Amino acid sequence: MKESESEFKSNKTLLKIRDLNASYDASLILKSINMDLVEGSVMALLGRNGVGKTTLLRALMGLMPKTDGSIEFTGKAIENLRPDQRAILGMGYVPQGRDIFPNLTVKENLDVSMSISGQAGREQLEFVYDLFPVIKEMLSRKGGVLSGGQQQQLAIGRALLTNPKLLILDEPTEGIQPSIIDQIEDSIHRLKNESSISIILVEQYLDFAKSASDNFYIMDRGSVVQSGESKNLSIEIIQKYLTV
Repeated sequence: MKESESEFKSNKTLLKIRDLNASYDASLILKSINMDLVEGSVMALLGRNGVGKTTLLRALMGLMPKTDGSIEFTGKAIENLRPDQRAILGMGYVPQGRDIFPNLTVKENLDVSMSISGQAGREQLEFVYDLFPVIKEMLSRKGGVLSGGQQQQLAIGRALLTNPKLLILDEPTEGIQPSIIDQIEDSIHRLKNESSISIILVEQYLDFAKSASDNFYIMDRGSVVQSGESKNLSIEIIQKYLTV
């Protein structure tokens, strides 16, 4: 994507997080998180294992037992909404581990999403097939017999059929072969170029994250410790916050 294109299609803030805390029982996991996501952009959410990245995604989707602070999505306060209400507003979530329905066929997995989104989802179907041709080739196969990479493509495709404004991807390259990693990166670039979808990308593969994203936030011990444009993600920052 050319730099001029990466100035996003809009300067409007899609997602605004302010002073967000989240806890499991008495354990405070997220500490005063502040983030902004601009419409049409890709944010890389980075950090070592166990720093709170997945917890933040769960908090955004309303899946944490206890949170405080504010979350605005499309200008609406959503911190008190249920997960299904957030999804209806346009938040699509592909969790770590994919969470497809293994005993349903690929087509049935897709039908579940389209039953929620209706005509808007059906209009996205050909785009999803074009993005991930393997999905169309394997419509009659059970989801559980697909390779890890194929399941990941199905999970992303299924999320796209909910017609989201925001697509949240948690470790989409984990445990999959390099050729499919390349396809997923290509799909993110296409979504940036050909749609208005914004993306939050949690990723350990730094070259992938830097190439696919416009800006980054780095977390450590439940807090944001660094942020900026992805082109400025330097060796010094990586060594300080991301190397083991």
